[in-house]
Amino acid sequence: MSAPEDLVLNTQRTLIYRVCRGIVAMLAKLLFQPTVEGSERIPMSGPVIIAPIHRSNVDFAVSVFISPRKVFFMAKHGLFDVPVLGPLLIRLGAFPVRRGTADRESMGRAEEVLRRGQALVLFPEGTRKDGLTVEPLHDGAMFIAARTKAWVVPVGIAGTDKAMPQGAKLPRFAKVHVVIGTPIAPPETTGRVSRSQLQAKSEELRAALESVYHEALSR
Repeated sequence: MSAPEDLVLNTQRTLIYRVCRGIVAMLAKLLFQPTVEGSERIPMSGPVIIAPIHRSNVDFAVSVFISPRKVFFMAKHGLFDVPVLGPLLIRLGAFPVRRGTADRESMGRAEEVLRRGQALVLFPEGTRKDGLTVEPLHDGAMFIAARTKAWVVPVGIAGTDKAMPQGAKLPRFAKVHVVIGTPIAPPETTGRVSRSQLQAKSEELRAALESVYHEALSR
C-alpha cells in the first residue's frame, strides 16, 4: 500500500488531485445526476468538518465535489490495498482508519488536517445506517471540533441507498439529492471540554443532520 502520510501534509489542489476529483465527479454525475443545495454554506476558509449522513458506500463520492475546497476523509483501511482504488483514494485526500478499534493514528491525522485549516469529511454516524431517523451520535465529531475549533456542517444525502444498497458490488443509476445545512459552531471552551457540552453539541448535530436528510428526501 502506498504510504498516505504525506497526503495529510499536502494541502494543495495538485494536478493529480484535480484529475482524480474530476473523474469521481464525472462518474457520480453520470450515475446519480445529483442536485446540490446550500453549497455556499460550507466556509471557504478555516477548519471545517463536513458531516454527511451515511446510508451508502458511495456517499464519499458525492461528498468530494459538494464544495470547491479540497477535502480530506477517512476510508476503511482495507480499501487502500485494492488495485486502482487504493491509489485513487490517496490522491483524493483519503487516509486509512481501522474500524472497531481506538485508531488514535487516524484521529491524529484528522486533527492535523483541521489544525492546518483544511476541510475534513467525517461521517458522524460512524458506519452506514438504515432508516429515516438519525440515532444518537457518538461524540467523536464534536470532540475533534472542540480540539481544533472547526465548524461542523450537516449534510443530507438522499438516494445513495438506492444507488448502492448494502451488499451491492457496484453502483446503479439513481437520482441523488444533497442538502447542506447551516454550520454548527464548535463547543466553546478555554480548557478541556466537558461531557455535557459534547453531548449537547452532538444532539444539536444529530437534529440538524436529520432535518437536512428529510429535506433531501423531499426533493
